[in-house]
Amino acid sequence: HVQLVESGGGSVQTGGSLRLSCAASGYHHSTNCMAWFRQAPGKEREGVAAIYTGGDYTYYADSVEGRFTISQDNAKNTMYLQVNSLKPEDTAMYYCAADQSPGPCLVATPRPELFSYRGQGTQVTVS
Repeated sequence: HVQLVESGGGSVQTGGSLRLSCAASGYHHSTNCMAWFRQAPGKEREGVAAIYTGGDYTYYADSVEGRFTISQDNAKNTMYLQVNSLKPEDTAMYYCAADQSPGPCLVATPRPELFSYRGQGTQVTVS
């Protein structure tokens, strides 16, 4: 049974930082595609960042480029999203997603429906 569990969200002031974590269990993500999505009330889910460990690939949405950093720790089976210089418009529920194939990382913009596994989310609120 594959499970993704996010943590690390919280309430911060504008300009603050957080480190979001996505712990995977039930499979090892040494070679796969993982991503972070976010969804604010009344808005569509947005692909924020993605990483493929089978090659040198990362993706960032234009809105977070230079402020967010995606990474993986294979020893801990955990993916991270370091979020810096937070803005009120970054307020959203942040979700992680994973797939053991490279397919979801081969499209121009990550789409949640392409991933086999998704977590329940962690809330980030910026005021």
